[in-house]
Amino acid sequence: MNTFKTPQISDKIWVDEILKSYYAPSMEYSFSTIFLWADIYKTKIRKYKSCLLARFSDNIYFFPAGNDEEDIKSAIDWILKNSSSPVVFSGLCEENKSFLEKNYQGIFSFSENRDYGDYIYTVEQLSTLKGKKLSSKRNHINRFLENNPDWRYEIIDDNNMGEVLKMHGEWEIMADAKSNKGLLQEGDVVRKALKYYNELGLSGGLIRSNGEVIAFSLGDELNSDTFLVHIEKAFYSIQGAYPIINREFVKANCMNYKFVNREDDTGDEGLRKAKLSYYPYEILKKYRAKS
Repeated sequence: MNTFKTPQISDKIWVDEILKSYYAPSMEYSFSTIFLWADIYKTKIRKYKSCLLARFSDNIYFFPAGNDEEDIKSAIDWILKNSSSPVVFSGLCEENKSFLEKNYQGIFSFSENRDYGDYIYTVEQLSTLKGKKLSSKRNHINRFLENNPDWRYEIIDDNNMGEVLKMHGEWEIMADAKSNKGLLQEGDVVRKALKYYNELGLSGGLIRSNGEVIAFSLGDELNSDTFLVHIEKAFYSIQGAYPIINREFVKANCMNYKFVNREDDTGDEGLRKAKLSYYPYEILKKYRAKS
């Protein structure tokens, strides 16, 4: 593992071992995130001493993941020595930024990247939707319950995965995904997630109404107190479909955690509005460092 390579499903074992010892609140530090988006971002990974390194081009990296500060510093030194200039570290959390500021004074310039800030909510908040601020979400769910009296929540497994794929294909047509590069890429990620669903150890759930799948969600553990939601899809035409899959998925999968990370908005205005409408507990600040 002395050279960078495209992540394979077999890499999950050693990557997870490193990430379990490296408490990170951000979505980047999930093998599922790395693996599922690897084709889109041309991701390469390698092990350096006790650290995981991830590279997205000749000179764009995530901050090395590991729990040994000397190994992390050695990894950064190696990157600076062996990469073309300038070197860029993307997706930095506050502690990563502080590490670079302390150990590499004058080497990096920093800028905040709001588009890649993770939306973090409490499990209690999303599972109960209590409070005046979230009353509109409860109202949408009430309308859904009135209009879909036979609805039910199901765990995604081999028996209903084909229906999930079918529903997603229909969702793409309705969203005119063919004319939207981002949605096309996301569609590839969804199909890859379902293909490797069991190997990745993902948790998934769907909402069914009138016998048809109308919404689904996929995710897995990010760290000991945070569950990471990778995918959420519902038919826009069905009032309350998004709020009901959000709530029921959290109730089914996240009650042993304190927080839910619902990833970033990549600067998409519609997505940002939707994520803000749930009044996040925190929008995790992310920074970019350039040498």
